[in-house]
Amino acid sequence: MLPPLKTVKAGLHRTTEALAAELALAQPGTPTPAWSELEWRLASAAAVAHGISPLLAQLSYWQKPGWQAFLAEQREHVEQRQQRIAALLARIDAEARLAGLALVPLKGSALHAIGLYAPGDRPMADIDLLVRDVDAERAAALLVELGYVESYAQWKHRVFKPSDGEAFVGLGEHRDTPINIELHTRIQERLPISTIDITERIYPRKPHPGLNPYPCLGALMSHLLLHAAGNICGHSVRLIHLNDISLLATRMTASDWEALWHERATESPWWALPPLRLVARYYRQAIPHSVLRRVERDCNPLLRAVTRRQTLTQVSCSALWLHALPGIEWSRSIGEVGHCIRDRIRPTHEAIQERADMMRTQVWLQGQSWVSLKHGRRILTWLTRPVPRMDTLYVVRAALESTKLAI
Repeated sequence: MLPPLKTVKAGLHRTTEALAAELALAQPGTPTPAWSELEWRLASAAAVAHGISPLLAQLSYWQKPGWQAFLAEQREHVEQRQQRIAALLARIDAEARLAGLALVPLKGSALHAIGLYAPGDRPMADIDLLVRDVDAERAAALLVELGYVESYAQWKHRVFKPSDGEAFVGLGEHRDTPINIELHTRIQERLPISTIDITERIYPRKPHPGLNPYPCLGALMSHLLLHAAGNICGHSVRLIHLNDISLLATRMTASDWEALWHERATESPWWALPPLRLVARYYRQAIPHSVLRRVERDCNPLLRAVTRRQTLTQVSCSALWLHALPGIEWSRSIGEVGHCIRDRIRPTHEAIQERADMMRTQVWLQGQSWVSLKHGRRILTWLTRPVPRMDTLYVVRAALESTKLAI
């Protein structure tokens, strides 16, 4: 049995904000919170949901034996899984070289490649690869040769999973979790209606067969910021996303930041303000004030106002209730507002198919009666009572049921 959801909601807020402060400070002397057993378990759920449990094993100084043991175990699982990921990337590189195929490993793979994280620091749910449109089918065939099958396709990417292996059911990271691969031909996000596409600044101008790095640190930062923007818009950003940005920012010069205003960009990077502000809120010295001021000028007044005091909890899965119109504040015109409302009331065929794919493939949606309700019934429920997020409830239940947490 779950505790009252109001208690869970308050506990997630309290523990998430405390974890964010602990990770950002990363220094001895932080007092151990005087939390109840429920709050410590909610803290473990938040740490897992935000992808930071292995990092906390190195950076958290809270003196709580069960907590430290949990974090250390998480780090061990992530380190062993990272070894599997590195070996798979090496195989993909070798096969792509033989095939004359150029690929760009994205986000987490790139951050590990430049040494921003040590093995075991950062969990990776999957491997993301960028390939030119004309080479997409060759890349898909290469993955099939490596023992992968295509699971489903969405507007952003195609998802491939190993032909064998089962998803881990439980709390946190596990060394044996199958390594999925997402194949991209574009780097883009819908915010929430307009599509922002930055592919041209991500794909190298002179690619070579095999795995290619991002053209520069600024290109990698642009991708991290756009990815975080999409997640903030959808109320699903994770603390690890903010940590990625803060760490990369420490390596960047003023000229690196200029990549946000790319010479071939069709518009200013207005979408970068919400993630930059959120990073600056927790990692106070990470983002140059000059960058923040310049991006603020590019952003529309409504989004500037909404994000001025935004917290991690408000735009992540730590906010327990589902949002009826997530991201509507990102709309840049009355027309976009109307489009956003219309799509929520009457989903497109693409949205319906995406939902069906998620229900079929995501462990946290299996057996949940809410997700199988007809759309009209879900709307009626939204209008009459708060509805909890299924992904959040999944990790909360796992934390409450875990026998490994002797906190």
